[in-house]
Amino acid sequence: MTPIGPRVAIVGLHLEANGFAPVTTRHDFLAECWEEGEAISEQARRVSHLPLELSGFYDRMDATGPWQEVPLIVLAAQPGGPMEQAVFDDFLAIAERRLHATGPVDAVYVCSHGGSLATGDDDNDGTLVVRMRALVGRGVPIVVTHDLHCNVSRRMIDAADALVAYRTNPHVDHRDCGSEAADILRRMTGPEGLRTAKAHVRVPIVPWPATTMLSTDGPYADLLRMARQLSVPPVVNISVTAGFVLSDLPKCGITVNVTTDRDQPLADDLARRIAAAAWSDRDRYFADLISSKQAVAMASEAAAGVRVPLILADVADNPGGGGLGNTTWLLRALHEAGTEGVILGLFCDPALATQAHAAGVGARIEATFAPVESEFTRSFVCPVTVQGLHPGSVVGRRGRDAGREIVLGPTALVALEGSGIQVVVTSLREQPADPMPFEMFGIDIAQARVAVLKSCAHFRAGFDEFFPPDRIFEVDVPGLTSNVLQNFTFCGLQRPIWPIDRDFEWAPPAP
Repeated sequence: MTPIGPRVAIVGLHLEANGFAPVTTRHDFLAECWEEGEAISEQARRVSHLPLELSGFYDRMDATGPWQEVPLIVLAAQPGGPMEQAVFDDFLAIAERRLHATGPVDAVYVCSHGGSLATGDDDNDGTLVVRMRALVGRGVPIVVTHDLHCNVSRRMIDAADALVAYRTNPHVDHRDCGSEAADILRRMTGPEGLRTAKAHVRVPIVPWPATTMLSTDGPYADLLRMARQLSVPPVVNISVTAGFVLSDLPKCGITVNVTTDRDQPLADDLARRIAAAAWSDRDRYFADLISSKQAVAMASEAAAGVRVPLILADVADNPGGGGLGNTTWLLRALHEAGTEGVILGLFCDPALATQAHAAGVGARIEATFAPVESEFTRSFVCPVTVQGLHPGSVVGRRGRDAGREIVLGPTALVALEGSGIQVVVTSLREQPADPMPFEMFGIDIAQARVAVLKSCAHFRAGFDEFFPPDRIFEVDVPGLTSNVLQNFTFCGLQRPIWPIDRDFEWAPPAP
């Protein structure tokens, strides 16, 4: 008889929830990714909009022997506010119904972001894993993959057998994480019969701004380097997660999660050592921002050829952290200064994108950027010329989005009258982690004097061929993802916590 291999259930939820942003609805998931059953397997084996960890998992499982995939449901939405509780409840019900219909499984792969939050459940990532454990029983292995901006609860760690989190920021190792999860499940379901021991320590540090969480240099990079050096057998995995402070939850903060092959004392010791190192390095988690006035002056110098081309990172309006992608502070300031040679994106304004598509290429229209004002943005009206139109689906070529379908909805390129600033206007929120949303309009980024990017970190891996790190400057303007924590009124964080609170001491708890 031909071996059929382990039956592996697959389920996932991708949402990075900003507690200060508008609620994430069913429509948001339907616009990004709502897939059930066999459609998951079909899309995981080709270029698609699915989270890339799934492609890595499927590729590795296919390459290492026979297996039977049991795909349940995978949801993903752009980072936003807490998801509607009814949507999460439906998601769980569908997963449970499909699992019951398929019969017993030998393992479960949970492909989740880890930074989710529901309106009625502030640990719904944990709830998902706990529910899977209740359905399959204690003896069935469950391996979870998470983004490094996840908020990890002890109940989730207790319910899972292993956690594998990203090790890169900007994130370029999605597939590697999925592949590693597959290897662990193979070890647990195969002749080796791997059984894991786990340790979890939460460190009261919320590393912010996002630039302090880079994996190339800085305090967080040093923690990842330490974890790599300690990852020798019988260690199975060490995941040092940075968390996402804007979720405003008690579980926010750096967590150290160590998985070993049956060696609990070793897992406890390594988790405590890394946690102590993180705490001793806490003074390095601070922002290095320039003002809007400084940004305009530097951009004007770059436009005049006095300064080399540069990136102005609009970190406070990052859709990758729940920003709406529609603040106008920098756009207005650069336009009023008459700064030339500027490209800006991605500006999310479905009404303006629709208006541009209706008018056609070459048309002159009166554009109202951000028609709905809030405490974070103000409307800006300016005549523009429609320079290009695109249906808004393109495959990324670099960094986080390499080989991934980027879905923007109907998209337009417009140029502001008077300054010539070129703005990529999308119908769906997405941060510019890849050059393709500009290049699909024929823009030669190498010729741009100034690129204004609504992103915190991921653009660095996509635009590094044009702009080295010393040409990147983060700008302090208002927004839902501001790098200044004092701009938010936190209610859910477990206090005290660094750097919001400074006058307290901490040490890793005893095992």
